[in-house]
Amino acid sequence: MGREHEEARVIKPPRERITSGRVFKPSTAFRNKEYLKVILVGLLIAGCIFFSVWGMSSMILFFDETPSSIMFPEVWWAPVTTGLLAFIIIWTVGGIVFTTMYVNSIEYSVIAESGDAMPEVYVQKGILSVSRKHVPFRTITNISTTAGPFDRLFGIGNINIETAGRSGQKGGPEEKLEGCEFYEELRDFILQELRKFRLPYVTGTEASHRTEKPIPKLPDSLDDEILWTLREMRDHLAEISRKINQAVSR
Repeated sequence: MGREHEEARVIKPPRERITSGRVFKPSTAFRNKEYLKVILVGLLIAGCIFFSVWGMSSMILFFDETPSSIMFPEVWWAPVTTGLLAFIIIWTVGGIVFTTMYVNSIEYSVIAESGDAMPEVYVQKGILSVSRKHVPFRTITNISTTAGPFDRLFGIGNINIETAGRSGQKGGPEEKLEGCEFYEELRDFILQELRKFRLPYVTGTEASHRTEKPIPKLPDSLDDEILWTLREMRDHLAEISRKINQAVSR
């Protein structure tokens, strides 16, 4: 019974094959997209090197009346091609290993407003330096989805989450949920939960009006203590202002 109540607070992605208990991971299509990007970048670098050598060789042969024999294509073709093939293989293998480790390190969780848990978005990622970030719903100011050419090719998308401290900045969103097949459903779920905190909620950068709502109390949470203190100060100031106005009106 306790387990059922606990799982009820966590969104269950509609694709069971990428669900893992309380957390879910990016789609395997996201990993395949990153593989393709690694291969294409390797080919692009190798192509740039090859055509740079070919262009330099052609210019020297055209302008120099007595060019060095090393500039002739039949001389440099074999070693340059062999070196570039070795580079592509090492780049691809290393990139695939790194990408696999990175994608496997990613975990997402979206906890709804229920029970004692703070409603939040949780993101973990990283290989050498592991980042674990909790983004409470009450701090979220903007939600947007993106799907680039490669994302659309693999049928996935990303959810960008901005908070009050990062909204509109050039550095990008506070957090990003990448490689989700169900990104539109997940966005709608987060918006549904956000509407419990502020009405109406907008998906642009316009300011929205927050409705008063009790703050969930968690042990050892400094943010919650600050919010409680600020609300108490606001209430006291409002009471003092009301009494002053009554005294003046008399």
